[in-house]
Amino acid sequence: MNIGIFSGSFNPIHLGHTSLAQYICTHCNLDEVWLMVSPNNPLKDKSALWDENLRLRLARVATRDLPRIIPSDFEFHLPRPSYTVDTLKQLTSAYPCHTFSLIIGSDNLTIFNQWKDYNYILLHYPVIVYPRKGDNIAALKTLYPQITILEHAPEFDVSSTMIRQKLMAGESIDKWVDTEVNNILIKEYLQD
Repeated sequence: MNIGIFSGSFNPIHLGHTSLAQYICTHCNLDEVWLMVSPNNPLKDKSALWDENLRLRLARVATRDLPRIIPSDFEFHLPRPSYTVDTLKQLTSAYPCHTFSLIIGSDNLTIFNQWKDYNYILLHYPVIVYPRKGDNIAALKTLYPQITILEHAPEFDVSSTMIRQKLMAGESIDKWVDTEVNNILIKEYLQD
């Protein structure tokens, strides 16, 4: 199977994540996209990070009707912090019959040279990039000509940070998250 690895904190998962995963699955001829819930991204501040099991649970709820989008806790069982190159190597070892592609946003591509062993990733795994607002796609293509940039992928005006801020302010998030995810967050997050 051809599997796309869409790593992220999913803190929390929102409709932008799931819609983008579906788009990439279809337009990149992938059999599945695995949402790799990262317990600890070494390039991000951990202080605002929700419990990894809650984030995984919300991802599973959000994808319950999306059979080709599979949330994964694979990184939960690897040494921390989570480095993408190590995850990809371990996935290749654990699933030798699958081929893996890495899915990242263009915002991550702008700092890709800060990733551990990024050259190894470029040599051994296809990298699929979706555009983010404000990133210079032409310049990124020049830097990394071997990657696939999905120039026509839809952009979503939502972020996990925005969702958390709206929750803290007591504002509605129902148009940006799955209905059941919204219900869980209202019931559990707002009751704290």
